[in-house]
Amino acid sequence: MRAAELRRDHLVLDIGAGAGVLTAELARRCDRVRAIEIDGDLVSRLRARFTGTPEVEVVHGDALRLPLPAEPFRVVANVPFNGCTAISRRLLDDPCVPLDRADLIVELDVAWKRARVSPSTALGAYWGAWYEFAIARRIDRSAFAPPPSVDAGLLRVTRRAEPLVAPVEADSYRALVTAGFERRALRDLVSRRELKRLGRELGFSADAPPWELDQHQWAGLYRFVRRRR
Repeated sequence: MRAAELRRDHLVLDIGAGAGVLTAELARRCDRVRAIEIDGDLVSRLRARFTGTPEVEVVHGDALRLPLPAEPFRVVANVPFNGCTAISRRLLDDPCVPLDRADLIVELDVAWKRARVSPSTALGAYWGAWYEFAIARRIDRSAFAPPPSVDAGLLRVTRRAEPLVAPVEADSYRALVTAGFERRALRDLVSRRELKRLGRELGFSADAPPWELDQHQWAGLYRFVRRRR
């Protein structure tokens, strides 16, 4: 909770609220907490637990299909490990969604994968145009009940003050990044001569595979292709 740096006026989503352990702590810090849970029995327990707690709204449904808030919001959640990528895509794929920040407990390997600069992934290069990723802390598996088979990490996802790509251009940017990773080469996106010049400007080798470029370099490559077209 301290790591999430919350204020009273934040709208916060607890995705996969379960029995409400995080929800209760969030309600002590924020005036608007939305506890989302897909399991009907757990929803009944949540509603019984938070009756008379006006800060908490319990929502029964699938977080992958429920509409997201139309106003700026945060997410603080112990994400189901087997649904981490799907939930991340729901939150991050559309940069027009007004997500301000997410503090997510995920598998430690997933946290490292998202926070590292290189080697990158197609999703990391795409999401990185609008969000910054960092590992706030490591959480040993013994901290959970019941304990999972792996350790966890607190992954912090923060919206950039200045996006690297305009949100309205998300589809075009995604197409470029996807093409680069699927073809496993940059030379199909621009000519060898152009790659050499861009490499000097942006700090990568003309022979670099797509996963060696960071988010800033991918955004620079996109801006060049857009201007050329």
